Order: sequence, then structure tokens, then C-alpha cells
Amino acid sequence: MDDAARQTAEQVARASYGRLLAFLAARTRDVAGAEDALAEAFASALKTWPEHGVPANPDAWLLTVARRRQTDAVRRRQTRTAGEGHIQLMTEELAEAAANPDAIPDRRLALMFACAHPEIEAGMRAPLILQTILGLTAIDIATAFLIPPATMGQRLVRAKARIKEAGVPFEIPGREALAERLDAVLGAIYAAYAKGWTEIGDATAERLADEAIWLGRLVVSLLPEEPEAKGMLALMLYAEARREARRDGSGAYVPLEAQDIALWDEPQIVSAEALLRDANANGPTGRYQIEAAIQSAHVARRISGRANWDAVVALYDVLLRLTQSPVVVLNRAAAVMEVEGPEAALASLDTIATDRRMADYQPYWAARGHLAARAGRKAEAHEALTLAMGLATDEAVRQYLAAQRNKLQDG
Repeated sequence: MDDAARQTAEQVARASYGRLLAFLAARTRDVAGAEDALAEAFASALKTWPEHGVPANPDAWLLTVARRRQTDAVRRRQTRTAGEGHIQLMTEELAEAAANPDAIPDRRLALMFACAHPEIEAGMRAPLILQTILGLTAIDIATAFLIPPATMGQRLVRAKARIKEAGVPFEIPGREALAERLDAVLGAIYAAYAKGWTEIGDATAERLADEAIWLGRLVVSLLPEEPEAKGMLALMLYAEARREARRDGSGAYVPLEAQDIALWDEPQIVSAEALLRDANANGPTGRYQIEAAIQSAHVARRISGRANWDAVVALYDVLLRLTQSPVVVLNRAAAVMEVEGPEAALASLDTIATDRRMADYQPYWAARGHLAARAGRKAEAHEALTLAMGLATDEAVRQYLAAQRNKLQDG
């Protein structure tokens, strides 16, 4: 089997997943059924394309196979008299789309807002969007939301069933209903970006980050008066601007403080600054605007060389009051170290030390190891860095942590 052809098939399937799923699910409002149909189409593609080549219109090919599977499933569920008209309408629409793949309507944003409907459990709205639109696994999503994978999988199944049972419409709601859904949509987009940002050097992860930025731009374009949408897009662009600086010429991990700012993407930083200004002028300040402001402060400090850690800590204080998140406590500790020293930073981390979610959260142990080393607590630093290394999924990060641990022995 041609590995290159198989890789192409996987890339095409990945790029098409969210758009085709949204289209297939819109008619039946059966997300699980659409996923099954699309999974069969992808399986056929991975078997057929490496042998016979990728078709000229891969989306049309996938849609045709998925349509057959979906209409067969509908027939099995409905009686002939009750379901024939529905099946005929669905078949005609899908057949027309398959014949004109360039005209397939992109219903991803509508599906995202359907997943964020009030009928769906609030805590499951963002995870459901991540799975349906971006194809993340329950394991990936569980990691992002600090929930056991088995629990996440069960909740996702229930959430999809609820969309079908409640007949949730696939549409972008009016402004009066937008506020209660927008947070989940933004949360899902940013969680997807965070995963793509974390896994450096992974082409699939980088495509996921690109897709998240594209979705962020789409939300901003459709909802230009929503300040948090602009804040989230700004936050992603600040991070994306530093992507090339996170590895040196040999592929080694480079932390923010050691990055070559000449490698930062200036146009993306300029875009992020403009978005943040617009967001701050358009309404109340929310989580993403504050996080973007923190990134803006880091950028300004690195470019100007002037310390602004007091401002960073103040911003984290506001963010912590807003979110009560242990991850904010963790990130704030690094800034506290620069203002009050490592012992104060470690005392801050102690407030979340008993949080069970931190037990296998790699950034917590990496931060604890770094702070303990700065405080001269070598044994504690060695233990924390060892745990962080074991939890790291990125080999370059693992090597960086190993180097930090070796420095403890070197004095």
C-alpha cells in the first residue's frame, strides 16, 4: 500500500470532517448517525484511495459513500409510508451536493451553536463541539477539560442523543439567545487551538490550530460586535506569532523568556493588538480579553525590555476572580515569582496542590519543579521535574526538563 497516498487520504479526511459532518447532520439532527456514516466513508477512503488514487473531488466521494450509509440507516429506523418522503428529500439534497462539491454549504458554525443549545448540559457543550466539528477523541477532550476519559465518552454519547431527542435546530440563534451559547463555542475553539499549540512539530496538531484560528475568524466575521470573540482570536494570534521561535535550529524546546523575538511574526502580533483594542472598546471585559491582555503584556516586555510583572499579576488576579480556575493559579505563580520571589510563588501553588486534577497535569509539575529549583529546594525540584518528564508527551519538552533537572546536580 502506498504510504504517501494513505497519508494524503488521511489529510483530506481530516480537512473535510467537520464540514461534511455538519452537512450530513443538519437534515436528520442525528449527530451520532452522521458520525457513523462519515466514519464508514473515511474507512472506505483509506482502503480505496491508496490503491486507486485520491479522486478529483474527495469531498464528493466521501459525501456519496456517507449518504448511502445514512439513507440506509434512516430506512431501517422508519416505516416505508412514514419515512419515504423524508428519505427522498434527504437523498436528493445530498446527491445534489455530491454532484457539486464546491456548493456544499458550510454548516459548521450552525452545528457548533446547536451543540451549545440550552437543552445540552452546560459542561458538555464545548466538548461536544470539539468532537463533532474537529473530530477530537474523547481521550483528547478529557485531557483538555481534566475529566476521566470514560466519563467524558459517556457524557458525549448522552449529549448527542439529546440533540436528536429535543429536535435541536441547526441554526445560528438570534442575539437574544446568543449570549448563553457563545461561551461554549469560544471555549471549544480555544481548546482546539490549545491542543494544536501544545503538540509542537506534529503536522496534524498544527492543522488543528490553523482550523481553530479559521473558526475564530469566522465567528468574529459573523458576530463583529461580540468583544469576547475578538479577544479569543487575539489570544490565539499572540500565541501563533511565537510558533517558529519555540524551537531552535536543532529542534530543542525554547521557553518564552529565551525566545528570539526576531522570529516572532510581527503581522500576527499587529492583528492581535488591533483585535484586542476593538474588543476592549466594544463592551465588558471577559476571560479571553484578559488572557489576550496578559499576552500583550508579555510581548511588550520582551520587545521593550522593561519589566511589567506587577501589571501581569494584576491581570491574573482579575482573571482568577472571574474563572476560579486552578490553571490560572498555576500560570499566575510564574508571574508572582518575578514580583515576590519563588517562595511566594510556591505558596500560591500550594493552594491547588490537593486538587486531584493536578495529580497528572504536566504543566503543574513542570512549574513546581522550576519554582522549587529557583527557591533552592533541590530534592523537591528533582521530584517535580521527574514527574513532569514522565507526563510530557513532547520529546523536546522532555529533554528540556531533563536538562533543567541535570542543572540541579551541577549546582
